[in-house]
Amino acid sequence: MTSSSTYVLLFLVSLAAAAASPLIAVAEPPEPTPWPLQFHSILFVNYTGSLSLIDLWYDWPNGRNFNIIQDQLGKLLYDLEWNNGTSFFYTLDSSKECRSAQLEVGILRPNWLDGAVYLGQENVDGFLCNVWQKVDFIWYYEDVVTKRPVHWVFYTGRSVHVMTFEVGAVLEDAKWQAPVYCFEKKKDTEVDVKESKLDVGYLEPQLESTLRGPMQL
Repeated sequence: MTSSSTYVLLFLVSLAAAAASPLIAVAEPPEPTPWPLQFHSILFVNYTGSLSLIDLWYDWPNGRNFNIIQDQLGKLLYDLEWNNGTSFFYTLDSSKECRSAQLEVGILRPNWLDGAVYLGQENVDGFLCNVWQKVDFIWYYEDVVTKRPVHWVFYTGRSVHVMTFEVGAVLEDAKWQAPVYCFEKKKDTEVDVKESKLDVGYLEPQLESTLRGPMQL
């Protein structure tokens, strides 16, 4: 029968061995996956009970971003954005509405989430997601397995759910042309995008001219 002193000796030996072993490095927090250079996505948006669907086309190589926005039981609005900061908000119905705006920055870079703070993991919309926060402005949820965006929430409460995400999908060039009436009486139709009632783009807009700061994402 093994004596109690033997058990004590074995315990002390195991402690010494553990102390001599190098510490296991803590895993670095994950980084958000950069957006694909080109993709197509359907987004479901809830803004304090006001619902809309956004047909999003992102095309970084050609410096353009397109949001086709359907408000619930409302109008179909086209939000066309270019990398030089120019945006057009228009309809294609008989009303021929169109307004233009000039933002301080162009469309979001694929790596616009660089520098976001990792908050951990959370189950959202049935997906286990890594969660990041960027400058108290946006909370971004990415599927742990597929690395696809699942959800994001703005500080205003605007909540965006990603319904589809097609990497590499490209909208034909002819669809990127704003209608001719957008270029008529230009001075009368130019507006401050923050004051326009047509400002309903999915990134509020362009992350409020690059997240309220002078940095370029």
